[in-house]
Amino acid sequence: MNFMGVGIGLLAFLGLGVYDLGRNKRVDAAGIKRYFTGNGLFTWLLSPVNTLLDILSLPYINKGIYKLEDLPPSHQAEIKRLIDAAHKENLVEKMAEKIKDNPRTMFFFKWYGQDVKNDIDVPSFHENYKYIKTIGVSVFNKKQSTSKHFGPMRATLRVLYNVNDMKDKTAYIEVGDCFHYWQDEKLFIFDDTLQHQSFNDSDNVRYCLFVDIMRPCLLPGLLSVFVSILCLLLKGVNNVFYKNWKVVKP
Repeated sequence: MNFMGVGIGLLAFLGLGVYDLGRNKRVDAAGIKRYFTGNGLFTWLLSPVNTLLDILSLPYINKGIYKLEDLPPSHQAEIKRLIDAAHKENLVEKMAEKIKDNPRTMFFFKWYGQDVKNDIDVPSFHENYKYIKTIGVSVFNKKQSTSKHFGPMRATLRVLYNVNDMKDKTAYIEVGDCFHYWQDEKLFIFDDTLQHQSFNDSDNVRYCLFVDIMRPCLLPGLLSVFVSILCLLLKGVNNVFYKNWKVVKP
């Protein structure tokens, strides 16, 4: 066995992890431990793939946190179409009786490009989208939050849209040094492989569209291959990532 080669490979792998983690702002010792040994471990394992995806997405530089206008018009159009559909479908009314006393509930309608059967009828969420790959709705009951965590792969961007109105700044998402309050702006787009945490410290239930959209790139077909592979790898295991949620099934 070539121990020197193995050692160099391990150092290179560690270096990619350090680079990947270094993209985050305000990471403390707990965040470093979380990345290398906790819920960020899968993100570290995929750091070579994620670095490649950053390169393949050029000249679209990974901004980390995005405004809608940062995305190409075609991406913007699909996001706006989905938001309009969410309001027309009366999501809050349809889901209110389903959440009961669950602290956090997740409704999935698409999972990495594949339609998911659900006992809530939202036909527009099963329509064909070119860039949107995952469609869900996350519901936080009163006084609920997630732990700090990292998403796995950078083939997509996370799009969140808070459907109902929040009345104060006690409902928000934290990504690095950014605190995004749903009262101020309903739409938030970011690279979810960055460490993040969501809070609902209000006395109201929070209903939020949970969407993955393809990253802008010059070779969308190639990026779609990564999404397809991810779909196969994660098929039927969304409960692993959402083990602390009530995932609604038919």
